[in-house]
Amino acid sequence: MNEDGARPARFLPSADRSRSSLAGTAVAELAFFLPDLPDVRDFAAARAVRGGMPEEDLADFLVAVNEVATNAVTHGHPTAKAVLRMWNVGRTLAVEIHDEGRWDPGPAPGETPPAPHATSGMGLWVARMVSSDITFETGASGTFITMFFKV
Repeated sequence: MNEDGARPARFLPSADRSRSSLAGTAVAELAFFLPDLPDVRDFAAARAVRGGMPEEDLADFLVAVNEVATNAVTHGHPTAKAVLRMWNVGRTLAVEIHDEGRWDPGPAPGETPPAPHATSGMGLWVARMVSSDITFETGASGTFITMFFKV
């Protein structure tokens, strides 16, 4: 956490994105639509355990993945699949969720806690709270949200 109690986050335009840094890294990938969210959670849980995530951290991890995946298929491009990608970098598990939607997040998304009794609008805030870092990238290639978890 940073000095104001918020978890760190970065927003980068997708033009700055470099996928070449994953060369040689084992990446697990799953494309999905809204009805596939139970499969997304099962896939993410299996890969997280395989990647070294402690059992006691799994529930919070799955809440974050589910929130971001749900956003991808409800707010992304209406007819395109979203994609979940996971890989390990040392003792960190990276989880990227991509959709073909574009948005202007303004200041770093998810920094403001939801209002008391809120029933929506808390997904990115929850993801920020349970991940060790989160990045938001949006542009012509769609939106990429990447969460990092210590394992």
